[in-house]
Amino acid sequence: MAEILFISLFVLMVLGLPVAFAMAISVFAAIGLGSSYPQIVVVKEMFSGLDSFPLLAVPFFILAAEIMTGGAITHTLLRFAAQFVGHLRGGLGYANVISSTMFAGISGSALADAAGPGAMMIRMMEKGGYDRSYAGALTISSAVVGPIIPPSIVMIIYALQDQEVSVGSLFMAGVIPGLLLACGSLAANGWVSWKRDYRSADARPERAQMWRNTFMALPALGLIVLIVGGIRGGIFTPTEASVIAVFYALFCGFFVYRALRLRDLPGLILRAALISSAVLLILGAARAFAWVLVIEGVPQFLAETIIAWELSPILFLLAVNVLLLLFGLFMDPLPGVMILVPILAPISHALGIAPDHFAIVVIVNLTLGLTTPPVGSLIFVVSSAVNLRPAALIREMPPFFLANFVVLMLLTFVPVLSTWLPKISGF
Repeated sequence: MAEILFISLFVLMVLGLPVAFAMAISVFAAIGLGSSYPQIVVVKEMFSGLDSFPLLAVPFFILAAEIMTGGAITHTLLRFAAQFVGHLRGGLGYANVISSTMFAGISGSALADAAGPGAMMIRMMEKGGYDRSYAGALTISSAVVGPIIPPSIVMIIYALQDQEVSVGSLFMAGVIPGLLLACGSLAANGWVSWKRDYRSADARPERAQMWRNTFMALPALGLIVLIVGGIRGGIFTPTEASVIAVFYALFCGFFVYRALRLRDLPGLILRAALISSAVLLILGAARAFAWVLVIEGVPQFLAETIIAWELSPILFLLAVNVLLLLFGLFMDPLPGVMILVPILAPISHALGIAPDHFAIVVIVNLTLGLTTPPVGSLIFVVSSAVNLRPAALIREMPPFFLANFVVLMLLTFVPVLSTWLPKISGF
């Protein structure tokens, strides 16, 4: 079954089939050709993978991000970020990274980050004299922060696969790594802007205008504080936080910014439903895929093999980095977490690696796969949003690859960057 499973998956992905369909069909092929199990067991496992209360947070966070974008909150955050750095050399690039970092505290998704404020910033940067391909590459890099800074859809899925961590502890663990990734993108933008002399034609806003922009941004920034503070204070669970985020976004859109209308809601809900359906379909297919691996004994075999090598924790983490970076070339983070975490997490615990530290290493690795060809989803989202060939974006990516790799190594070798906040927060 395992041979049929992997061969089918490889062939279907080479043919260009979407990941969810490739995984589901490969599972059906493995069951039908390599076992006596009835095909209905595949459907059962797919539904079992979705039968989880914490998963309700996924569609609600996605809906909150859609309402935020439709309710002018994204525009407000962009103005707020641009007023501090927009007048500097490379200033619009800095504003791109800062606004993506703030939006990450709302959406929990790299793709939502790139398709929402990212697409707007690309147009602003192009008007400001930046190459469109460079603006797109910067947006791809800055969007990586989306799944790292809380709330995070990937972290919710990870916590379901590893009982040694909680959603709350992972949310706290992601804050510093997310900010470090943002700093890496800022540094890369500063170097490229200095080299190409990207300057801003706009002067810094007057102090009165800056105060107005800041005052208008406070309600939007309040959502970030509400989500993180509420979960940290034990006021509500991450799932409850996602529902509160939707109602808070509705309140801001209708009564604070007054940019949201009742007739806008059906379209926003439809877009959120389509995105949620795609995410949940991937999760269901990944659950069935992982079930075949388990009954074939693949996780147990790999665990026994790796333990027999008697690797030190550092060597194990380096090996995991290589494995996940290669895995991320062909697979999105969600199925990667579903398939690999049940295999690798128990080994890391046996080696004494802090659960939150290992979780961040895994999540950052797999998220970086969104920026790398041939399957990098962020590349294709940004490519379609600004009508650019993927090759043009990829040519601009090396400085950002380097910056993200440096941050990844820091997170790998300095565990306290991932464990300090959860520890002082009581997790």
